[in-house]
Amino acid sequence: MFGNAGREYSEKYGTDPVCYAKIAEKNHRHSVNNPYSQFRDVYTLEQIQGSKKVFEPLTKLQCCPTSDGAGCVIVASESFVIEHNLQDRAVEILALEMATDQQSTFEGSQIKMVGFDMSKNAAQKVYQKTGKNIHDVQVIELHDCFSTNECITYEALGMCEEGKAGDIVLNEENTYPRKKWVVNPSGGLISKGHPLGATGLAQATEITWQLRQQCGDRQISGCEYGLSHNVGLGGACVVGMYKLGFPEQFKPVTGRNHAIQVYPCSNMDNSNNNNVPEAIPTSSDSEFQSDAIFEELGKRVNKDIVNQVKGIYHFNITSSKGNQKSWFVDLKNGNGSVSQTEIKSDCTIKIADEDYVNLILGKSNGQQLFMQGKLKISGNMAMAMKL
Repeated sequence: MFGNAGREYSEKYGTDPVCYAKIAEKNHRHSVNNPYSQFRDVYTLEQIQGSKKVFEPLTKLQCCPTSDGAGCVIVASESFVIEHNLQDRAVEILALEMATDQQSTFEGSQIKMVGFDMSKNAAQKVYQKTGKNIHDVQVIELHDCFSTNECITYEALGMCEEGKAGDIVLNEENTYPRKKWVVNPSGGLISKGHPLGATGLAQATEITWQLRQQCGDRQISGCEYGLSHNVGLGGACVVGMYKLGFPEQFKPVTGRNHAIQVYPCSNMDNSNNNNVPEAIPTSSDSEFQSDAIFEELGKRVNKDIVNQVKGIYHFNITSSKGNQKSWFVDLKNGNGSVSQTEIKSDCTIKIADEDYVNLILGKSNGQQLFMQGKLKISGNMAMAMKL
């Protein structure tokens, strides 16, 4: 349907299909600076166009991947925010409007079938409720399940006149440095990933971080208003608008910044967040930087984790010099242990020392390492997935 919608848009308005490929190139490029993105690879326009054809005009790199994930956001009343002195960081939901399928959805147009009219309807309700319009917005996170849908949605959100969505792409009015908007600074569904139910929360989170000026190399200049757009066929669309709740009391984030650095989390940490180290320790004196990580892990395993995991892992680590070292993490017996003493394991994980350190620090993506052949697993795959 989304491929046919793109073809219909091109046939109706003369939009060059290269615009769809350019959108995918942009979103992959944006993802490089998002540590939460499922994929963080830059591709040339030629690589996007030359990847495996899925359905004309869409190639593989113009389609969102299969994703798994979860999300959670905290929504509080204004009185709660004030009572707990959270004005310096609070982001206000100015409007959150939903629209569902209309009769026009089923009248033969593929553009309308994939949600154009309900997107337009939801957006108009937001603008009416807030007294703002799309030109008041600087950052947009929209539902780019396929690059064709991002292009079509430009028009639905009122970013251009009828049939002119391709001009936004060709004039680079959707990327850095911001001319009008930056669309999908997170990398969008195409690159950040699309874990269905968690997708909308990821959009709201990115906009929140942008408004708080937390986003480092992907920060959008002059960001005062954000817009989110999420679609589910069969069918509903939700559009939201956000801004700082108390802009005069806003203070930039100090200390931990979750927008640009992923912190490791485990059941060991849920009772006292102060137990989480600012960074995993490494040693410049050792050939294996991962030694310090395993030593730290040995201090932190406990009976509760053993009861939940009930597995033994063999980590085979290769240093930059090509030497190998084995660590055995016993999360099956007693209070657990981490050592180099060989024991029978449920699974073996082979990985380079540098890749392992980056994985633990959140600088690398485990699924991506696995797909690239840099993380190899043998034995009980289900047990490995528990990690």
